Amino acid sequence: MDSIYLDNAATTPVLEEVIDIMTLTLSASFGNPSSIHSQGRTAKSIIENTRKSIAKELGAQPKEIIFTSGGTEGDNMILQGAVHGLGIDTIITSKIEHHAVLHAVENLEKTAAVTVQYVKVLSDGSPDIDDLERLLQNDNTKKLVSLIHVNNELGTIIDLETIGNLCRKNNAFFHSDTVQSIGHYRFNLQELPIDFLVAAAHKFHGPKGIGFVFIRKETGFQSLLFGGGQERGLRAGTESVHNIVGLGEAFSHAYTNLDDDQSKIADIKSYCIAQLASKIPNLSFNGCCDDLSKSSYTILNVRIPMSADKANLLGFTLDLKGICCSKGSACQAGSETGSHVLNHILSEKKLQSPSIRLSFSKFNTKKDIDHLVNVLEEYISS
Repeated sequence: MDSIYLDNAATTPVLEEVIDIMTLTLSASFGNPSSIHSQGRTAKSIIENTRKSIAKELGAQPKEIIFTSGGTEGDNMILQGAVHGLGIDTIITSKIEHHAVLHAVENLEKTAAVTVQYVKVLSDGSPDIDDLERLLQNDNTKKLVSLIHVNNELGTIIDLETIGNLCRKNNAFFHSDTVQSIGHYRFNLQELPIDFLVAAAHKFHGPKGIGFVFIRKETGFQSLLFGGGQERGLRAGTESVHNIVGLGEAFSHAYTNLDDDQSKIADIKSYCIAQLASKIPNLSFNGCCDDLSKSSYTILNVRIPMSADKANLLGFTLDLKGICCSKGSACQAGSETGSHVLNHILSEKKLQSPSIRLSFSKFNTKKDIDHLVNVLEEYISS
């Protein structure tokens, strides 16, 4: 049975072009980028050209793009660096952030005497802007706001410009986990009032284990890793050249084809919403994921009416039928406590029904959706 992959928020299939250029780089450009001989200079040139192309697309300066191992390292790097290097006293975040942020913040609260404040979250998964303004004006401590751009479970999109302007008005730094949005939305960092953002290549058809952070040059950010001084002295360690090349190739494909891909994937998501709503009575959509003006065109979080016994075997049944999806974020798929995001925004009664996260890519078709809906219909009625 062919697999129907609807878990693109967890990771995406790697483009063939990305695999090809990574393979070529591994064999032909194996030098250490810090070496001064020809092989080293070639590797260094590859890295810098990739950095420049990313910076140009995002409206950043090349020195503001720092390569990392991915989203978790990027979030930790920014949060810990802000506390230990920038003297942040207070971190304002929400309780529905990715665990890369939540667990890092919890650790800083314990080990660095940082005050952590949680902004109220509305039922659609967006932060309460009035409450955020209250927290920013609450005292005179040095603050950093960390809020996810596209929620990895709900797909809710927050207004980076409004929040960024509010942070600047109150002399606070602004960090956003943009792992689910880089490669899927355009950014102009010359105009967008944000200090730090994070990306991971495997969310836009690149390899795992590589990503980057944007660190605005005026912030005064300092390194947490000490070694050879790579990555402008902000992230020591020999760069993974083939992974950086793969990231750059995937990034280029993402933005070259962005308009067409957005249109195609949004059409798939709209079709899925319509089919689920018409074929499965009492089905619900969590947050605002069924509103494409407020949520990502790639993510749909669905609450399905069924008994507890059936709910326990839902994931197994979908997998048996060749459907790959998540009951929440893939990072917590084995958790017995369920989704911390849904636990925060749904009532106890609503939590009794199982929820699944469906996430789409340009490789999905309406035929995939038809199969999904048929499987759910049969399982519910059996």
